[in-house]
Amino acid sequence: MLQYGTKIVAGVTPGKGGMSVQGVPVFDTVEEAKRRFKADASIIFVPAPFAKDAALEAIASNLNPVVMITEGIPVKDEVQLMEIAKRKNTTVIGPNTPGIITPAECKLGIMPGHVFKPGRIGLISRSGTLTYEIAASLTNANLGQTTCLGIGGDPVVGLTFVDVLEMFRSDPQTSAIAMIGEIGGNAEEKAAEYIMDTKYPKPVAAYIAGRAAPPGKRMGHAGAIIMGKTGTAETKINALRNAGVKIALRPSDIAAHLKSQ
Repeated sequence: MLQYGTKIVAGVTPGKGGMSVQGVPVFDTVEEAKRRFKADASIIFVPAPFAKDAALEAIASNLNPVVMITEGIPVKDEVQLMEIAKRKNTTVIGPNTPGIITPAECKLGIMPGHVFKPGRIGLISRSGTLTYEIAASLTNANLGQTTCLGIGGDPVVGLTFVDVLEMFRSDPQTSAIAMIGEIGGNAEEKAAEYIMDTKYPKPVAAYIAGRAAPPGKRMGHAGAIIMGKTGTAETKINALRNAGVKIALRPSDIAAHLKSQ
């Protein structure tokens, strides 16, 4: 993140205050760091059992957004955290996200910066590595990206597809949207409903991962599991297609669909 140009002003690890990492001072608490530096956002790499407390500490210090990279956070913790964040009007990105990047400006996350370049496509994803792959194909097609973010692969997340579609809707620099979904849950179906109900004004192309996944088997992410007849790739693809979204059968097809828009 430092190499990309993000202004990381402080790190926080209880018991390690007074140290420094890559020239960045470390504090015992977020409150101490906030007193010393004017910080806006927080990014959390804290192990799963303690990640909720780390996020609550960031929220209590009015850091916004809070980006949660951590995977494997208990669902009960996620539910409690999202309720508190909602009451405090704090944006949580993740958990289980690769982060967020505005190419050539700033990244809060673990994505490889070199595959992204400034452009006109907004990218929303439930997957990490597919984000990088599809961003690279948009870069190679000279479309580039405005902002790319992973909403997270867990069953309970902060920002949803609908939330981010709403943000991109009013962004004059974003002319089209790439969505990367996967099996499990109903986030993509809700996005399709939103696109249809609001007559979404910008073209959207989507890729749904996990078409070959057998029911009941989790594929990679905690949220990527088909239960009964809900959450299948087929139901998601049909819902999005009915809403006028272009469906990519391969990740590389996203760029082709959006190039023609």
